[in-house]
Amino acid sequence: MKISVIGTGKTGGEVVKLLGSQLLYAFDEDRPPVREKLKESDAVIIFVPGESAGEIIDMVLNSGVPAVWGTTGYNWPEDLGERIKVAGTRWILASNFSLGMSLVRRCLNVIGQGSRVLQDPEFHIHEVHHIHKKDAPSGTAISWKKWLGREEAAISSAREGDVKGIHSLHVKTEFESIHLKHEAHERAVFAEGAIWAARYLQTHQDLMPGLYSFESIVDQAFQENV
Repeated sequence: MKISVIGTGKTGGEVVKLLGSQLLYAFDEDRPPVREKLKESDAVIIFVPGESAGEIIDMVLNSGVPAVWGTTGYNWPEDLGERIKVAGTRWILASNFSLGMSLVRRCLNVIGQGSRVLQDPEFHIHEVHHIHKKDAPSGTAISWKKWLGREEAAISSAREGDVKGIHSLHVKTEFESIHLKHEAHERAVFAEGAIWAARYLQTHQDLMPGLYSFESIVDQAFQENV
């Protein structure tokens, strides 16, 4: 399997390292992607800033190559799913490619549903990332609120040093507190998950063309292994 990478920054660079001999092309600002080269790939993994995503969407679509996107802070076109189907390809989008985060998602679902028995619970999600991350709150923090299913959950953000990503939930009542925390030690954890997703697309050719969330793909893989 040969995989190309668009965006060789902090996380994209980790993808390049982990791919090793499976890397076909690595594109960045100095070496912009070219459709004909993309078409040689079995899949493409993309980690570009939100402001750059719109510049390459059409190229990636026209290449017809399955794509895994780790871009956050971008308003995706409402018709993106239909355009992907028309192109006959498959895309996976995620705000966080940590496979461990999928376990957290299941925990948040349980906490959100079970907290209905609590008396006046308060929900606070806090996220910390490196000082160069532009979007706040993080896409993952927004996902935590969605997975929790509690609209009243507050989100706060901090930008410190070179923090790879820390997300925590505090559920507080008058008499007790519940804490849940996920911390990424290295950006390689996101690269690992993105590569896993790209390989999943390659090994599951029966997956219908369209737009998929990373969590839906992980859930499908989980069911396959039950």
